[in-house]
Amino acid sequence: MIAQLKSAFAEAKSYFRPPVSQVAALCHRETKTGRKVLLITSSNGRWIFPKGWPMDGKTDAQAAMQEAWEEAGVKSGEVANDPLASYRGEKKYDDGRTIACQTNVYAVEVTDTKKRFPEANKRDRKWVDIEEAKDLIDDDGMRDALDQL
Repeated sequence: MIAQLKSAFAEAKSYFRPPVSQVAALCHRETKTGRKVLLITSSNGRWIFPKGWPMDGKTDAQAAMQEAWEEAGVKSGEVANDPLASYRGEKKYDDGRTIACQTNVYAVEVTDTKKRFPEANKRDRKWVDIEEAKDLIDDDGMRDALDQL
């Protein structure tokens, strides 16, 4: 009974705590066969957009571009100053903890990628069309952002 109360209290506390901010990069490019978006794998193998925390000294758009470089190898591109979309979700840590997050998604029109980038050995990446991306992504907020592109 005490364990159930502790669990319920922890869940209620996270519900009422304001969400923390995250930024994401919805990287895209035009190809001969249409628009493609870049997906990467998370630490537990889910397909996601590059994303992370806001950074001191950078705008959120710049932080999203930095995440695109570190996690997906996007060396250059045109990042929008304003978010394309915003959604509320949860950050899931490997130890099972979760925290509520409000994620602002910034469109990045990619002009160059590199094979070598900081997290290349930790993540897979692939370019897919928007419909395939919707099938691969299990996060409703990210799927909704794809509709805004």
